[in-house]
Amino acid sequence: MKAIGLHQYLPIDNEESLVDFQIDRPEPGPRDLLVAVKAIAVNPVDTKVRAPKTEPVVETTPKILGWDAAGEVIAVGREVTHFQAGDQVFYAGDITRPGCNSEYQLVDERIVGNMPRTQDFAAAAALPLTSLTAWEALFERLGISSTGDDAGKSILIIGGAGGVGSIAIQLARNLGKLNVIATASRTKSSMWIKQMGAQHVVNHRNPVDKELCDIGIPMVDYILCLADTDQHFSAMANAIRPQGKICCVVDNRDPLPLNLLKPKSAVFVWEFMFTRSMFETEDMDHQGWILNRIAELVDDETLITTVSDTVEPINAANLRLAHRQLETGRTIGKLVLSGWE
Repeated sequence: MKAIGLHQYLPIDNEESLVDFQIDRPEPGPRDLLVAVKAIAVNPVDTKVRAPKTEPVVETTPKILGWDAAGEVIAVGREVTHFQAGDQVFYAGDITRPGCNSEYQLVDERIVGNMPRTQDFAAAAALPLTSLTAWEALFERLGISSTGDDAGKSILIIGGAGGVGSIAIQLARNLGKLNVIATASRTKSSMWIKQMGAQHVVNHRNPVDKELCDIGIPMVDYILCLADTDQHFSAMANAIRPQGKICCVVDNRDPLPLNLLKPKSAVFVWEFMFTRSMFETEDMDHQGWILNRIAELVDDETLITTVSDTVEPINAANLRLAHRQLETGRTIGKLVLSGWE
């Protein structure tokens, strides 16, 4: 089968950073689905895994990246109970296993959802990783009610125009019934996050606490930071309401001054979408439930897919272009590749 991967961790401008190759089609384990991959999306995690390491590393067999896919089930393991051949599915997968940048992929059924009926493969592939991250961050890590019990409370979403931000805005507004303030730094990205449902837009190029004061909302109940944690931490500590909650997804480079949160008894929590699959937690199958719920919300038009660009076909050259675009830090929505040559 066709696949795209790497032997060395190289800058994206190097043609060897991602290469086309052939590999044997895998056989499903007991709880695995074998999926014919029809479309993939690209996320910052792909670029971070692919990026050069401090010490050179050479993979003896190609490492396959990719953690956003939609496709068709063609075979199932002997213990699979929720899917059968012919089902159209979408999923983000498991960072400890080969990714979706291949014609066929194995994925545990517990972290797979049925694709939205109203969407094609490309639109569906844009949803899993960002939807799972946004759902877990909002409704599990921050503890916001997904049925509107926290209606009227406020949330600041830093980095609102990216893939996770685009879904998080919609979930916070449409399910959480929150007052959503999101950040952007360009006219195009500001227009995008308003389209996603943000009521207020502030500029994250400036201290976000000062930006909030300028719009008359000096403190918020929740903060979801999807950008540079180190850069924004002090401003978040100033802007969070007493007994409020902050969730971050981007690794810190330096020790965080958590003592800034003590006077407010504020909560700080991380969100990492791969935790459930990485550790095979008892509630691992909850990700399948979330994806099925996301599909329902898309089908009833509560949520809209966040595809900003679709490229055909799926090959190494186009995937390198997608990685290069993501690394600019100026991507709006999601980049999708569809169809194999």
